[in-house]
Amino acid sequence: MPSVTTDRKLFLGARLKRLRRELGLTQTRMAEDLGVSPSYLNLLERNQRPVTAQVLLRLAEAYDLDLKSLASDSEGGSATDLTEVLSDQMFRDLGVPRHEISEVAESAPGVAEAIVRLYRAYLDKRRLSELGAIGRPEDGTFEQASPSDWVRDFIQAQKNHFGDLEAAAEALSAELKSDDFAAAARERLMKRHGIGVRVAPVDVLPESLRRFDYHRRRLFLSELLTGAGRAFALAYQLAVLEHGALLDGLADRAAPPDRPTRNLLKVSLANYLAAAVLMPYAAFHEAAERTAYDIDLVRARFGVSFEQACHRLTTLARPGQRGVPFFMVRVDSAGNISKRFAGSAFPFSRFGGACPRWNIHSSFRTPGRIISQVIETPDGERYFTIARTVERVATPYAGEESDLAIGMGCELKYAERLVYSRGLDLAAPVATPIGPACRICERPACPQRAAEPINRTLTVDDFSKSISPYPFASS
Repeated sequence: MPSVTTDRKLFLGARLKRLRRELGLTQTRMAEDLGVSPSYLNLLERNQRPVTAQVLLRLAEAYDLDLKSLASDSEGGSATDLTEVLSDQMFRDLGVPRHEISEVAESAPGVAEAIVRLYRAYLDKRRLSELGAIGRPEDGTFEQASPSDWVRDFIQAQKNHFGDLEAAAEALSAELKSDDFAAAARERLMKRHGIGVRVAPVDVLPESLRRFDYHRRRLFLSELLTGAGRAFALAYQLAVLEHGALLDGLADRAAPPDRPTRNLLKVSLANYLAAAVLMPYAAFHEAAERTAYDIDLVRARFGVSFEQACHRLTTLARPGQRGVPFFMVRVDSAGNISKRFAGSAFPFSRFGGACPRWNIHSSFRTPGRIISQVIETPDGERYFTIARTVERVATPYAGEESDLAIGMGCELKYAERLVYSRGLDLAAPVATPIGPACRICERPACPQRAAEPINRTLTVDDFSKSISPYPFASS
């Protein structure tokens, strides 16, 4: 049970009301579950009474709730997202204070998310204009999020966990019953679906890693795929063939704005299901806990890649069987974020890259080696992180390098459960201050700053040179 502090009053009215609505409960029903009167619950929801420790504990017990989720900032329209939006030059004269931003994000998350989506559409239009592209308002080019942004936000809104897919994956994995997943999957594809599997040379599949020929009933896998990559491709094909109706149902219920977004969402859900087939929830969770989340040991046990295991760790949110709530990002050598998932709150930059002081960037200098770091965000929260480079596919000689870096982390309070923290002083760790995108980060004297904060005045002069290339006034 999470510890609860009572040294300050907690007013969580908006989040309590949102939770009740998500659960489909009336005030009377929730009041019964919590052992309070409906009138008292009404006062709590209107922030006329603070939420007590007893009520918090009853919430956790009644709804198998992680108390941290009540204060989670990982949803769309969070205070972090709004701060980033309002740091734009067009809003600079407004000087919106932080407490107002927090009030909007907490009391009206839907409105906050709408503002974020509008800003994202504005950025997309501006970038296309800079490239000389001509927008077509009639086809909605600039009126909605890109498919990848929409899908990413939807998955994060579900806390990166899908119970229906987990149940289907465990059933399918149990039916295969083999220590050699690839062999069992090939046999099932042939016997049940009449599909043969071929590994094709790179000159046959020059631009594809996997291709299913429906008419010839052949699944072609590129020779560039590693063993773990081929196993995942087989699991994906089984997922689509045997649980297509489930995937279609989930995708349709999400109500994507258009066909490309729906297609991407279905592929993302199929990828989730494939990973869950390779790493069934209960077995994977037990292995992670028993090995103190030693990723290399866990991935070897399930025959998956380092990245696949990391991604799976962010999905361990089954009620009553939760794992350490990790967040994960994947970046290239230029710092571009291509994957971002979180099982807990972490103030990702919605419109920028990762802070250069986070050592995920340094991992490119030590390829294949895990490096750890304790980081501290501007709000004083501390996180334990690890980073390592990965190769997605085999790279032919003279081919383009495909190295990427994976960053994993969790709140510092969970670090003692991880093998990577052994030998470290977690009570008084050396923490590296990091921030969001430079234009909204107010960390002073940062030697890696790429721009001054948009809401601060630049203070460059002829008489001194600061550590930071962009010194600014403190207020």
